[in-house]
Amino acid sequence: MDTTYYDHGTGTERWERAQLFFGARDYAAAARVLAGLVEEVPEQTGPRLLLARSYYHSAQLRRAETELRAIVELDPVEHYARLMLGRTLERQGRHEEAERHLRVASALAGDFERL
Repeated sequence: MDTTYYDHGTGTERWERAQLFFGARDYAAAARVLAGLVEEVPEQTGPRLLLARSYYHSAQLRRAETELRAIVELDPVEHYARLMLGRTLERQGRHEEAERHLRVASALAGDFERL
């Protein structure tokens, strides 16, 4: 497959293209677009989070975990990244490790039932 299509355009155009692919549930194509974008702007949470979600939905769980851990490292109180990291770890059968992230996500969201 030709990767130039996925890399073509400005950052904004690629962000919009990735969102279209994600919305159409073509998660692998969204990930192809987003991977290059994340390399260019690694400090931005939005593209990295959508990349992690694309990996998660296309069952690339190790890749999703890597991206989510990078987000949590940059922004420890990013609730959704914590939640997604917990769910990703659960899908990998790593329930004990997942529970810690799910508890933090619940606390950040103000849901104290899980605590």
